[in-house]
Amino acid sequence: MAIFELLDRYLLDGSPEKAEVVRALLEAREGGASAQPFYEGMRQLGARTPELSLIALRLVLAGKKAEDASVVQLRGIVERARRGDAEARAAYRSEFASEAD
Repeated sequence: MAIFELLDRYLLDGSPEKAEVVRALLEAREGGASAQPFYEGMRQLGARTPELSLIALRLVLAGKKAEDASVVQLRGIVERARRGDAEARAAYRSEFASEAD
């Protein structure tokens, strides 16, 4: 499974377990220099890595800035999507739609 798919599945559905996601992310270490601080944090914290760090990393991996406002906005979308909000799930997909281009 591709790293984006794995991370998206975790953020939207809470599956697979965070420990598995962190392990896969650390093995892949995609995203260049801007993603490395996130990987170092994950290396140190393992499954205790905060959700906000994974959300910020997702933004960075998409070539976006992980500014406070964008991370908080995406966290709200993720929380609503996990509760079954179809519009939030669509908003999440829309946020990263350019990756499929």
